[in-house]
Amino acid sequence: MTAARKTAQKDAKASKEIRPEDEKLPIGTSIAFGFQHVLTMYGGIIAPPLIIGAAAGMSSADIGLLIASCLFVGGLATLLQTIGIPWFGAQLPLVQGVSFASVATMTAIVTGGGGIQAAFGAVMVSAAIGLLITPVFSKIIRFFPPVVTGSVITMIGLSLLPVAANWIMGGNRTAPDYGSMAHIGLAFATLLIVLILSKVGNAAISRLSILLAIVIGTVVAIPFGMADFSKVLDGPIFAFPTPFAFGMPTFDIAAIVSMMIVVLVILTETTADILAVGEIVGGKVDAKRIGNGLRADMLSSLLSPVFNSFTQSAFAQNVGLVAITKVKSRFVVTAGGGILVVLGLLPILGRVVAAVPMSVLGGAGIVLFGTVAASGIRTLSKVEYRDNMNLIIVAASIGVGMLPVVAPAIYDAFPTWFITIFHSGISSAAIVAILLNILFNHITWGNSKGQSVFVAAPPRMVREEELAALEDGDHYLGGKLIAADGREVQIIPTGSQPVIRPARAAAHKQNAAGEH
Repeated sequence: MTAARKTAQKDAKASKEIRPEDEKLPIGTSIAFGFQHVLTMYGGIIAPPLIIGAAAGMSSADIGLLIASCLFVGGLATLLQTIGIPWFGAQLPLVQGVSFASVATMTAIVTGGGGIQAAFGAVMVSAAIGLLITPVFSKIIRFFPPVVTGSVITMIGLSLLPVAANWIMGGNRTAPDYGSMAHIGLAFATLLIVLILSKVGNAAISRLSILLAIVIGTVVAIPFGMADFSKVLDGPIFAFPTPFAFGMPTFDIAAIVSMMIVVLVILTETTADILAVGEIVGGKVDAKRIGNGLRADMLSSLLSPVFNSFTQSAFAQNVGLVAITKVKSRFVVTAGGGILVVLGLLPILGRVVAAVPMSVLGGAGIVLFGTVAASGIRTLSKVEYRDNMNLIIVAASIGVGMLPVVAPAIYDAFPTWFITIFHSGISSAAIVAILLNILFNHITWGNSKGQSVFVAAPPRMVREEELAALEDGDHYLGGKLIAADGREVQIIPTGSQPVIRPARAAAHKQNAAGEH
């Protein structure tokens, strides 16, 4: 057998290996977890059409049509992203929906005289340009080491916490009961239910804790009048989104330029989400996969105005759901995409889901969004901080990313294009992390050891005789030496002898074994 043939067989065998995200669960289980994904992102996917429709002066019926269209297109985009076709789709558990990054820009377009038609036209042209430049973004994978991805993932979780806070307070800032004790109490009751269900021994219940908590929280809200199902029967039961229901798109140069900036932000955020979910599921994410995911994003955005929707991107909150449930199957999210399509075709089902109190979603959101941040911190724990500037990269990127989160008006005096980019904590943190990583880790000119107080201290040294007493799996925790089997190992004082650092020693021992 020739070497080329052997190589081909090895490649074929490797291609047949099941990736973590390719796991197929029973249909019923997939639908249940898929529905959980829908509930998690439902508030986020209906918020943009609500805001943009209101800004455009639409009637409640037209806004309802806009919402149904966004659900329908979001479902189709999710199917494309998770199932994948040649050149399109990352084949990862990513839920797609209308990007919140575009809301401010599209609101400015519709109120600036262009109307909703100009917003649709700007989305189509900017997405087409974005589709052409995706190869550039797919080639920058080497500029996303753990110090960058960890910072961005952490920032994704932190930047979503204000969304959870708004939901906890009721979701509607103009409502008289916004921020009431009832809303906040219901949110934390939902959070408590999540924690209790996560604690129980049954693995299935623990994994479905978010969905079950949302259902139980809604049931609890009914007697208090906080869940209103009275409008579920109002409106049609079935309705297919009519292409160009609001008229043909128009093309305004200024609107297109402003939307192009948004598309660049979306490409940056989607790249971060692909890397984040890849890290969580343990799947291999390379330049090709990122390119396929970005092309799916841009193709969905290009076609979405045909069915009265807007720019599409991955939903960061669902990345947190993947992390907390540990359900890595992309087909679970495929089921969620199918549910979104059905919700878009059956407005009555959408109205049922819409009856879930926002404060219930907020209680679940604390865990979901916090889990995203925790995943980023876990990634950052793998970063080497000795004799480099990685610590300042993390500090500066998260610090800059948090500015618009804690002070939303900080960039109001800046040009619109600057606000569009840096008003998002995710995109601003990503930009700073990437640039600083290039400056300190790729451009080595001018670097020197110990050049800053931010450089971590050099590693401690351990004597060889101390190293010999350690075994694989021994670790140092809370001032105690713990053996691999979990038992504490007694440490005998040696007077003036150097303090043993078992955690570092175990690592040195493992490295030494590898060298021999």
